[in-house]
Amino acid sequence: MHKIIQNLINIQKEINSNLDNLKVTKVPKIIAVSKTFTIDKINPLIQYGHLDYGENKVQEAINKWADIKLTNKDINLHLIGNLQTNKVKFAVNLFDYIHSVDSEKIAKKIFDEQRKQNKKIKLFIQVNIGNENQKSGVSKSSLPSLYSYCKSLNLDVVGLMCIPPLDKSASSYFKEMNILNNNLGLNELSMGMSADYLEALQNSATYLRIGSNIFGKRS
Repeated sequence: MHKIIQNLINIQKEINSNLDNLKVTKVPKIIAVSKTFTIDKINPLIQYGHLDYGENKVQEAINKWADIKLTNKDINLHLIGNLQTNKVKFAVNLFDYIHSVDSEKIAKKIFDEQRKQNKKIKLFIQVNIGNENQKSGVSKSSLPSLYSYCKSLNLDVVGLMCIPPLDKSASSYFKEMNILNNNLGLNELSMGMSADYLEALQNSATYLRIGSNIFGKRS
């Protein structure tokens, strides 16, 4: 068995064993974060039947996934990086999920492109949960108004997403995200990466974005 398949299986086993100890009924989906990895590195997982993959950059994703998506209709491609307005039309065309909606401007652009392309994709609103200047995401105080705006456009917002501060324990931020998500009545929650996915799991994450623990370290 290929090493990255074994890595994925090991993570799934670890998650399942932790689910037994938690009051969590929904098994989270693992987004294999394939950014910077070439398609030959990803192919074993595709052939194994894994369906969810995450990319940071729209152009890189087009180069890697456009042809594969034509022949693998069940694959879900997730944009987990910052989305620029001039890339929205390409993102709507290729991706199934966008995890980084953080402004009314980007929401309106997605709305316009979905109408043009007659396609509706699932969206997460990214929250700057640590209030960090260098990170994207809507502030906690502005979240309700952005969510209301997205709903006024009939966008399919399924949940919230965050990247907690690197230099602090993630648990308190994940707990806060879960509360924010529940307050809006949303069902999905995108949080947790290779270093902290078990903590995210404990706080009801439904999508875990795991890269290096599956594919190995990036060069």
